[in-house]
Parts: sequence; C-alpha cells; structure tokens
Amino acid sequence: MPSAVQIEGVTDALNRQAVERLAEGEPDWLRERRLHAWEVYEATPMPTTKLEEWRYTDLSKKLELDALALSSAPGAPDHPDAWPEGLRRAMAEDRAASGHLVVIDGHVVHTDLDAELAAKGVVLESLHDAVVNHPELVRDVLATAAVPPEEGKFPALNAALWNDGVFLYVPRGVRLELPVRVTRWLSEEGTATFSRVLMVAEAASQVSYVDEVLSDDFQRQSFTSTAVEVIARDGAQVQYVAVQRLGRGAFYQSVQRTLAYRDATLDTLNVALGASTTRVDLNARLLGEGANSDMLGLYFGDGEQHFDFNTSQDHEVPNTASDLLYKGALDGTSVGVFRGIIRVHPGAQRTDAYQTNRNLLLSEDARAVSLPNLEIEADDVKCSHGATVGQLDPEAKFYLMSRGLTRTQAERLVVLGFLGEVLSRLPLGGVVEKVTRVIEEKLAQHG
Repeated sequence: MPSAVQIEGVTDALNRQAVERLAEGEPDWLRERRLHAWEVYEATPMPTTKLEEWRYTDLSKKLELDALALSSAPGAPDHPDAWPEGLRRAMAEDRAASGHLVVIDGHVVHTDLDAELAAKGVVLESLHDAVVNHPELVRDVLATAAVPPEEGKFPALNAALWNDGVFLYVPRGVRLELPVRVTRWLSEEGTATFSRVLMVAEAASQVSYVDEVLSDDFQRQSFTSTAVEVIARDGAQVQYVAVQRLGRGAFYQSVQRTLAYRDATLDTLNVALGASTTRVDLNARLLGEGANSDMLGLYFGDGEQHFDFNTSQDHEVPNTASDLLYKGALDGTSVGVFRGIIRVHPGAQRTDAYQTNRNLLLSEDARAVSLPNLEIEADDVKCSHGATVGQLDPEAKFYLMSRGLTRTQAERLVVLGFLGEVLSRLPLGGVVEKVTRVIEEKLAQHG
C-alpha cells in the first residue's frame, strides 16, 4: 500500500505553511477563515481524559497526530476502471440515486446529478468548485454558524486544513425522491485527510444524503477528519446518513452539526463498523418552532475497536421535538462509549425529547460505557433518557435453537434483531442491506 511519501516524495506537515499553501488561489475571505482557524487550533489545548467529554478516549495513546502528514496523492481519473476495487464494489451495492459524488484520498474525482434536478437549481459539486461557482451560497454558512473553529481543537484543525469536500444545495420547494450518494475512499497510510460536507436545504425542500467512507487495512495509522454542516430551512425535510467502514489502523473523527428551523425535519443516522478508533461529535440544534430531529446510531465492534459517540440535543425555542436511539453490539475486547445530553434552553416550553442508548455485549471482555444526561431550564417539557448494557438473551437463543437453529444462527438472528430496530427507522434503499451484510460478516467471526 503506498504511503504519501512514496507517492510524491514530499508531504506537508500539519502546520501554518500547509494552511497557506492550501489557501493559494482561494478568495480572500476563505484564506482569512483558514488562517483564523489555525490560530484557534494552536491556542486550543489537545483534549485529555481530564475533560468529561474525552474521559474514555485517551488521545495520547490513540492518536499520533504529530507523526502524520497531509495526503499528497494526486487526483484519480474520472473513470471507474481506475478506481480501487473496494470502492467500485461498494458502489455496485447501492441503489438508484439522484446523484453521485466520489472522493479518493481527499480529491473529488467524479460528480453526476440528475439533469432535471440540475435544471431546478440543485447543486452537487466539489466544495472547492462551489467556493468559486456559488460564493453567494457558500460564504455565509461555511464554517460559521454550524461548525466554526471555536467548537474545539479538531473543528479548528479541519477548518484550517480541509482539502476538499461536498456541497449540496436544494432550492426552495424542490424535492429529491432518490438519495444523493457520496462514496469516499482512503488509500494512504501515515497521513491525515480533512474534508467537509456542507448541505443547505431551503424552505419546503426534501433531500436524503448517504455518505460512505471506506479503506483497506493500514499498517501505519491514518487519520481522517470530517466536518459536517447540515442546514434545514423552514419546512425542509432532510436525512443525513454516514456509514463508516474504514480498515484497521484508521482513526475516524467526525464533527457533525445540524440546524433545524421552523417546522423542519432533520434526521441523522451514524453507522460505525470499521476503523480502529471512532470519535463522532453530533449536535442537533432545534432553532424554530415545530422543528423535529430523529438521531439514530448503530455500531458493531470486534477485536480492539474503540467507538466514542458524544451527542447533544439543543432545544432552543418552544414546541420542538427530538428522539435519539443509539444501539451497539460489542465483541472481542472492543469498547463502546456513548455520552449524550438533552439541553432544554430557557423559554423552550413544550419540548418533547428522548434519548436511549442500548448495548449488547457478545464477549466477556467487551465493555460499554453509557452516560445519558438532561439539562432542563424550562418547566413545561417531556424529557427522558435511558441506557442499558447486557449480554445475549439466553432464553431467546434457547427458543431459536429449540426450533432447529444452530447456536451461531440463533445468535445471528438475536443480534440482527437487536440492531435492526435502528435501521428500520430510516430504511434508505441499499443502506440496510449493505450494513446487514457487513454485520453478518463480523458475526461469522464470532466464536
């Protein structure tokens, strides 16, 4: 597997000079935004286990950021025959789509969009291209209201060093009946890759977005950082799905912020199956009355995999609703960490918010930590939270085995049934089948 050094001989370290090189040729406003983000990054301490939000993920042991360099892989041709086999195989499993975008080692190499949707003003393109082609749509919302650099160390680093990303814009009243599908592939070890996703759904529009990231296993650690900004204007209906299937040796870090305005529905699904270490920070902000957000998560760990999900539901105005359900199965010595908080801001009366995390331990050495919380500053609300950690139900296994199934078959059905509740809540074509197949492959290795 080629490393960045082998590809071009010289790579950029993660420093200010790299930021300045990335900013060459960009508009002044973006250059200033990058340099400001780098200043924030340098001034912000690296998170440690002394912080409550990072107590169970020790970055001093999990991430060697100083040993990494920026990816230097050249852009691949816009032709499937030149793409990695694993990427082509993943795309072949997908169903029909309104459009596709393919990213290889941080470079957008292919984009297509239904011609009728393009004629209606839908934009799907490289974020770099969007900065030039649609500055009026990008400038005010990129790394500002949703994920500004002040959000933390990693958001600042991403805002300074993002190489490319995805821009999806849906005009007022336009409805996409089929999802937009984005497939990202990483091949370089010993590197750090930074990308962004910016989605804007105008009033009364509808869109579903599925983002899948994959790689083979790495001998040396690779780090991928994604910042996701999703904005749903009044009455918009938006679904955002992230499927993470990176190989071992990868550290996957994603900060996601969703902004839902009046009567908007903004649902998310995070599926984590790969990587050695996964850290997802998801914040849903409900900013207009009638806004609603379902936040779904599914993870399956084996070996020494480590998953850390940090979620928050911010109800900032009256008459909003959110419902979070994260479920995970853990095998081997894998670890699952869930930390969630529902915040009801002052005056946000008639909030309806729920938060549930359930974990299934498939081995004696697997471990789950679940920390749900409430912070309520209004007195007319309905809020609850719950968490469970348990092992496979022996009665369910016995019942299935009494009907002629083997122990392995019985365990497979119990686990798929446990996790299937999450997928059934957001049944996008192709996603359920793909995720189920990967889980079945992991279960086949369960002893």
